[in-house]
Amino acid sequence: MNALYVYVLYSPTHDIFYKGQTSDLDERLKRHNQGLEKSTKKYLPWLLIWKTRKDSRSEAMVLEKKLKNLSRQRLINFLKKNRKELVDESSYLKLIH
Repeated sequence: MNALYVYVLYSPTHDIFYKGQTSDLDERLKRHNQGLEKSTKKYLPWLLIWKTRKDSRSEAMVLEKKLKNLSRQRLINFLKKNRKELVDESSYLKLIH
């Protein structure tokens, strides 16, 4: 089984987050930024700011659900606590200042 990724995207133009999980992160990010995903197409562009790898779909789904249930401030705190997995620290730093 391929590894799965749980990820957090950020839309700087709309100041919102999107959380998801996938087995092909590069392809998924492309789909989001090409407007091919109904839930994210009106908030383009998206920046990948955080990702982590999970060994099973069930682990990925549990973490994705946890992230989706966090308030904005709690998500920012989670990202700060899990800083080593930040992909785009500059976007994150803009959020907390």
